[in-house]
Amino acid sequence: MTQGTLTGRTIVVTRPREQAAGLAAGIEAAGGHALLFPLLEITPVADLSAVHAVAHCLDDYALAVFVSPNAVAYALPALLAKRNWPAALQAAAVGPGTAQALAAAGVTRCLLPAERFDSEGLLALPELAAEKVSGQRVVIFRGDGGRELLTDVLRERGASVERVTCYHRSGPRDGFAPLEAAWARGALDGIVVSSSEALDYLLSGVSPAARARLQDTPLFVPHQRIAEIARQRGLTRIEQTGPADAGLLHGLVTYTRWTQ
Repeated sequence: MTQGTLTGRTIVVTRPREQAAGLAAGIEAAGGHALLFPLLEITPVADLSAVHAVAHCLDDYALAVFVSPNAVAYALPALLAKRNWPAALQAAAVGPGTAQALAAAGVTRCLLPAERFDSEGLLALPELAAEKVSGQRVVIFRGDGGRELLTDVLRERGASVERVTCYHRSGPRDGFAPLEAAWARGALDGIVVSSSEALDYLLSGVSPAARARLQDTPLFVPHQRIAEIARQRGLTRIEQTGPADAGLLHGLVTYTRWTQ
């Protein structure tokens, strides 16, 4: 990373508080200022009985899908509290950050999309084709709400799918006033949004004046689906980057070099 590449640029990092440090540090190391404004607050479920129930019969599943690093953080410790990960159980991750979290916990055999890091990308893998999953038990560890595409398609392909909620998601606890004040001062040069849920909270929560400023602010997103949703919502200044912190930071630096 070239020192000073982002000098004078303020970038809003909207990831959950627990996942924002790495990208913020990279922005600061490149000379920029990272304004932390989590659009999602992540909290564990109060009752882990569903996770514990799966742990007792983990050997019966053919595939365990983790939809995010949060799913790993809030489900895997409970799953492995009294047993090891079954050697025959195939793990799957929607994105590289999730796969890295699994690997850090010792689950290294993991399916991962090659390009599109979302449910569509995972479902496109040959290992999840109908002839592979039909008749198999699949468990999906996820947050509350969210898309049902992965569940629906796997069931259509003949799999028996169980969904386990291991964390809750909610919008910004303190409202949007700090973000809108920074926009009003003209102090924002870009905003990073790394999930469609976060984008929904942003678009529904800001005032009309801030929404207008958002139209003029480069929006950096690491996934094709988020870019598609942003366009559907009427946003035009969208920069799709590579995945995870490294991809986002590379996209920020490349964009800044082009626009200096």
